[in-house]
Amino acid sequence: MSIKYSEDHEWVKVQDEDLVIIGITDFAQEQLGDLVFIELPEVGDECSRGDNISVIESVKAASDLVAPVSGEIVEVNDRLADEPELVSEDSMGDGWFIKVKLSNASELDDLMDDDAYQTFIED
Repeated sequence: MSIKYSEDHEWVKVQDEDLVIIGITDFAQEQLGDLVFIELPEVGDECSRGDNISVIESVKAASDLVAPVSGEIVEVNDRLADEPELVSEDSMGDGWFIKVKLSNASELDDLMDDDAYQTFIED
């Protein structure tokens, strides 16, 4: 199972050829601080790469989850509505945001691997 990263600090975990799980990286959640509210999109919504698809509010600021890929949202992590702290506790596990059925799997090629992302956040 490969994981890719966007310049907007989302991670994309490839489940199979056309299904991915998306969340925000540890780096992103550390920058935001304590999360107080997460507004998720609806199952069945279509997203295009670059769309703002979720609102993330923290004690410091509000931010958006930016779609790193295009497709149909097939599942959302409803636990985040009552437990936004899951993102801080386990951003790449229980703190995932959405699952997307890809409409264009080649978009994954535009995302960074782990080494490239580590270099990106160090710069």
